[in-house]
Amino acid sequence: AMKQVNMRHNRQRYKNVHFTESLFRAMFIISQAKVYNRRTRLDIVEEIHTTRQNLFLFNQPPGGPGPAQLSPSLAAMSLQSSTPEALRVVNLLQERNLLPPTPVPAPTPCLPQDLQKINCNPEVFRCTLTSIPQTQSLLNKAKMPLGLLLHPFKDLSQLPVVTSSTIVRCRSCRTYINPFVSFLDQRRWKCNLCYRVNDVPEEFMYNPVSRSYGEPHKRPEVQNATIEFIAPSEYMLRPPQPAVYLFVLDVSHNAVETGYLNVFCQSLLDNINALPGDSRTKVGFITFDSTIHFYNLQEGLSQPQMLIVSDIEDIFLPTPDSLLVNLNECKELVQDLLKSLPTLFGKTMETQSALGSALQAAFKLLSPTGGRMSVFQTQLPNLGVGALQSREDPNQRASAKDIQHLSPATDFYKKLALDCSGQQVAVDLFLLSAQYCDLASLGCISRYSAGSVYYYPSYHHQHSPAQVERFQKDLKRYLTRKIGFEAVMRIRCTKGLSIHTFHGNFFVRSTDLLSLPNVNPDAGFAVQMSIEDNLDDMQVVSFQAALLYTSSKGERRIRVHTLCLPVVSSLSDIFSGADVQAMTGLLACMAVDRSVTASLSDARDAMTNAAIDSLTSYRQSVLTIQQPGLLAPACLRLFPLYILALLKQKAFRTGTSTRLDDRVFAMCQLKYQPLFYAMLMIHPALYRVDDLTDEVRVLQLSVEKLSREGAFLMDTGTVMYLWIGRNCHPNFLTQVLGVPNYAAVPENLYLLPELDTAESQRTRAFVGWLRDQRPFYPSLHVIRDESQLKANFMQNMIEDRTASALSYYEFLLHLQQQISK
Repeated sequence: AMKQVNMRHNRQRYKNVHFTESLFRAMFIISQAKVYNRRTRLDIVEEIHTTRQNLFLFNQPPGGPGPAQLSPSLAAMSLQSSTPEALRVVNLLQERNLLPPTPVPAPTPCLPQDLQKINCNPEVFRCTLTSIPQTQSLLNKAKMPLGLLLHPFKDLSQLPVVTSSTIVRCRSCRTYINPFVSFLDQRRWKCNLCYRVNDVPEEFMYNPVSRSYGEPHKRPEVQNATIEFIAPSEYMLRPPQPAVYLFVLDVSHNAVETGYLNVFCQSLLDNINALPGDSRTKVGFITFDSTIHFYNLQEGLSQPQMLIVSDIEDIFLPTPDSLLVNLNECKELVQDLLKSLPTLFGKTMETQSALGSALQAAFKLLSPTGGRMSVFQTQLPNLGVGALQSREDPNQRASAKDIQHLSPATDFYKKLALDCSGQQVAVDLFLLSAQYCDLASLGCISRYSAGSVYYYPSYHHQHSPAQVERFQKDLKRYLTRKIGFEAVMRIRCTKGLSIHTFHGNFFVRSTDLLSLPNVNPDAGFAVQMSIEDNLDDMQVVSFQAALLYTSSKGERRIRVHTLCLPVVSSLSDIFSGADVQAMTGLLACMAVDRSVTASLSDARDAMTNAAIDSLTSYRQSVLTIQQPGLLAPACLRLFPLYILALLKQKAFRTGTSTRLDDRVFAMCQLKYQPLFYAMLMIHPALYRVDDLTDEVRVLQLSVEKLSREGAFLMDTGTVMYLWIGRNCHPNFLTQVLGVPNYAAVPENLYLLPELDTAESQRTRAFVGWLRDQRPFYPSLHVIRDESQLKANFMQNMIEDRTASALSYYEFLLHLQQQISK
């Protein structure tokens, strides 16, 4: 047995070398290429991504202690080939050095090979349990959450698009035909959700791909789990709306001081021709301080005309027909306005902010068409409707056992958001402020209208260059990314299952219908589920998400995702199909809601209990041989680590000074971001980068893994920290940072200099590759031991003990103690 283990480790070592060489060969290509087109670069990045995933998979420490370290009974069990890898017993107290691969691959459902090959991509649609229990009582016994995580409008490189006058759906439950229906013969198909037998329409008998007749099972709709339909006229309640963009800008003294207006205007000037839309695209602008300023941009004017409304108590539109204009027809006037806006308010001393009235005016302007409202705010609104007062006491940040004011102070913003949703208007909020802005209240305007929240704390054009760079990059992505208007999304599931709670930014129009005035490629959703009826007579169940939207070109489209999973009757099968990252993502969403509706301490207890309950169930009901220690199946070995990471995450941590807006924004991100991006927030990735010719591997988040002789890059999703050790090798300092010694490292360095050295090119290529994996732009901070940001870096060392939180080992001991009760 030991000989076999050694041979396996030798093979693994060979694979590590092979993949490391492949990774850096690809990175060298991308760093050396001076001229390459976008397609070539994407190919190289994809090659690095694939190589990197494989490297992480093969680069994990051996799965468990060798047979010599186990008792004879456990050793025999560990070598039985009949035990699935997912159920291999892991003693977490002995195997604490766990390194999650990046990303952790989703478990593969136990489906027939033909179904598995065409199942939905887990990056788009995944379930917390890839084996569905037959009954609710069995699910209750497993004590694991059942839910779905969805990234419905994700940018996809290959998306089959079907144009057809007949979209085939079940006549009973309206499910779209998909790869998991069954054909009784060429003329009849059976729905996989409600089991009704439907007729195959005559048109569906013809396959446009193969140009053959009589093979409906080979149509694209039945061959692809993700597909998009161009919808016929019956899917339109009104003519498709044009792309409409309204920008609402804070121009108070505080806003002008931050300098954001210059960046915004220049970004929009640079990208105005890339705004998604067609010849009907409309734009408009509103600025505000203590009054509301509209801009007449009608064709025929020699210059933009400002119209000021000072009566903020009864807001009205001074010229309703000329405030939203056709972009193509009035582009020169729009450009003139953008060039003059930064100087127009350059000397203002107006300190008040009538945000609520500005939002009401914007709503009135967009109501006839719908569209996207982009709001830029730099302070607490303090005038007129929606005015807020500071609710934060900085002295209570670290000492309070429970956090107050996580819920909104007024329902004004929620009510207005619901009005916006009803008129197909989504509100995106950009918050750029050094002071408390009550994001818990302001965020409602985006949450209930299916908008997004962007947050740049302490933004200033001179004092925070890293924030300025991130704002510029985010704004470019925001202005040019794909967008869907007047959207609705419905999630259906096989008879016997039910959906009961949604998480994300939307308004729930009915039990399973989400209203999404805008949908964008960076938005994620989560759904909690339960089992209403026994699934005893079913082999598989299916879930389907259908997103109906209007494209920026005015086409009505339907994007459909279908996921198929097996039904099981044993607890061991349920555990072997547990998706630990999906479970963590769903629990994070549930904890955010619980923090707001109950308390933060309740949410923290619930997350801890989730780990205790699932491991207790595994020990009592699945393990056949009881052993001392904290035992978990291999598929759940990272669960306690992720739960501890959540407890120490900015959204849920206690005992540390955390600004209220920072905490609320972290909660917004956990609920809104797709799982892949949220997991980096929860469990950052740490790399040693001072010698990139060695293996690039994720390190444990512990100070033990740091060295004063090295340089370490921490990727937290939205921010990267490059920590330079005091005794870092001079070669790295000169070849990568361009400084002669440690003392010369600049205090606020946020850009890696472009040096003509192999080390510089490799390091920048690695950082660039990490950034290319996500749609938003993570800022980079180079920090030394003396840097103020070092505390932020150290707070992400999840496995270490802090003054108010347990270390990973102590947390494991706590779990073991609770399980043993």
